[in-house]
Amino acid sequence: MPSELLGQLSREKIVAIARGFTLEETLSAAQALADGGVVFLEATLNTDGALNIISKLRERFGDRMRIGAGTVLDIGQAKEAIAAGAQYLISPSVDEEVIYHAVEQGLDVWPGAMTPTEIVNAYKAGASAIKLFPMGTLGIGYLKEIRAPLNHIPFIATGGVNLQNIAEVLDAGAIAVGMGGKLLDPALVKAGKFDELRDMARAYVNRAHGASLA
Repeated sequence: MPSELLGQLSREKIVAIARGFTLEETLSAAQALADGGVVFLEATLNTDGALNIISKLRERFGDRMRIGAGTVLDIGQAKEAIAAGAQYLISPSVDEEVIYHAVEQGLDVWPGAMTPTEIVNAYKAGASAIKLFPMGTLGIGYLKEIRAPLNHIPFIATGGVNLQNIAEVLDAGAIAVGMGGKLLDPALVKAGKFDELRDMARAYVNRAHGASLA
């Protein structure tokens, strides 16, 4: 049964990934993303001060953005992220303890998986969607092939997505894409060029929503 959050993600189509930025950089970047139409933002736990960043993002953006924790690698991190206010958990790998705990707490969890076995096991464990990772290496052809037998499983394609191919990735069957540096460009963030970041976000959102209407 698709969750309300997953339904919203399937409409919004983009999860921005904030990794390695300071609190102030992340808050300013999040504002630019929100102004550009991006709703989903994950702060990765391998960022210094990530838990505080998640808490501050929740305080600042309330219901305007959906704030998640990324790079959640174990049950301890899952518990800390949820306590900090994360609304969903994302990981690069499948840890069934993390999945079970998130489900128990009523949160969506989107673990990273590559092989059919990983994907099916994670979905059976309770993941509401699977982060197909690393898409930059696997390619769009892999997404199409994997969806042939597994088209009942929602996929979030992460890695290798850019403005030129985002529509193709979504048209290939991903419900959404995860985007790090191609969207949250570290050079723009570090230089404080948040107007440019907002405009880039808007371009991605327009391209993504156009794909769904094609």
